[in-house]
Amino acid sequence: MTVDVHDGGMQKVCVIGGSRYFGKLLVERLQAAGHQVTVINRGSTPPPAGVEHLVVDRDDEAALTAALGHRTFDVIVDQVCYTPVQAAVAARAFAGRTRRYVMTSTIEVYDPATAALPAVPPGTPVPEASVDPATWLAVMDLPWHDAAYLEAHYAEGKRQAEAVFTRNGRFAFASVRSAHVLGGGAQEFTGRLAHYARRITRGEEITVHAKPLPTVFIHYAELADLLMWAAVTGDFTGPVNACSDGPLDVRDLAAIVAAQTGREPVYRTVAGGEEVSAFSFDRHYAMSNARAKDLGFSFSRATDWLPGAVAEVLDASATPTA
Repeated sequence: MTVDVHDGGMQKVCVIGGSRYFGKLLVERLQAAGHQVTVINRGSTPPPAGVEHLVVDRDDEAALTAALGHRTFDVIVDQVCYTPVQAAVAARAFAGRTRRYVMTSTIEVYDPATAALPAVPPGTPVPEASVDPATWLAVMDLPWHDAAYLEAHYAEGKRQAEAVFTRNGRFAFASVRSAHVLGGGAQEFTGRLAHYARRITRGEEITVHAKPLPTVFIHYAELADLLMWAAVTGDFTGPVNACSDGPLDVRDLAAIVAAQTGREPVYRTVAGGEEVSAFSFDRHYAMSNARAKDLGFSFSRATDWLPGAVAEVLDASATPTA
C-alpha cells in the first residue's frame, strides 16, 4: 500500500475522535479549508455533512483494520489516544496508510508528581526535552483497560503512548502537548472555568495553596488551529508544546473571573495534601512554547481571550435550558 505525499493543497486527513470541543472544531476547520476529512469514532456524534464517518472502536484492531479497508491518508490526527496499547494498535493499523501522524498530548506529561522528571526551576518554562518520548519506557502489560487505573495514570499513559509512536518508525510522528484548554462556554465540558464563575458569583470559597505557582492555558479555537497547522502545514517531528503566552496562577485567573462578575473572590488557603480548586498548583510545570514559535506558529496572550471566555461561561449559565 502506498501513500501519496501532498505538497500543499488539499490533503486527506483522518481525525480519530473529533466529536466534541476543539476536536469538533478541528474537523470543521479542516473541511472549510478544502481538505478531505474522515472521522473515526464510536458514533456518539455525527460529523458535519460531507465528512466521511467510520464508526468503529479504535481499541478493536481487527475491526479498525477492516473499517479502514484500502483507505490511505496524508495525515492522521489522533485526539483520543491515552495508552501505549492504543498507540500500538494504531501504529499497526495505519502502517503504510499515512505519511504523518499527529497525537494530541497534554501538559500533564510534565507533572513532577507523576514521574521522576528533570527538575526545572520555578519561573523557567518547561521545554519539550524534559520528557523525551524516544527514551521513555512503554509497559504494555499494565492494566490500561481499567478505567480507574487509566484515570489515575493519565499522564503516564500519554507519555507511554508518545513513546510507542516515536519508536514506531512507520510514519513521521509529532505530538502536540496541550496546555489547560478553556473557552467555548458550555462546550468546555470539564466545567473548570464554570466552577470559578459559579463560586465567585455566589461568594463561595475557592481553595488554594499558600503559594500557588503559575500554569499555562490555551483557547480551544487556538488549539484547533495549532493542530491543523501541525497536521497539514508542519513537517516537524517530536513533541511541541501548545500554550498561549502569559502564565497565570490561580489568583490571576480568579481576578479575571471576578472582573466579569463584579464580585471579589473569597479564598481559603489549605495545607499541603488537601484538595484544592482546579489550577491551584504547588509544583512547577508551566510549559515553554518557544519551539512552536520557532517553527512558525504565533500564539495569543491568555489575558486577551480569557475575559471573553469567562463572559461565554456566564452567558451559558444564565441561559435557561429546555
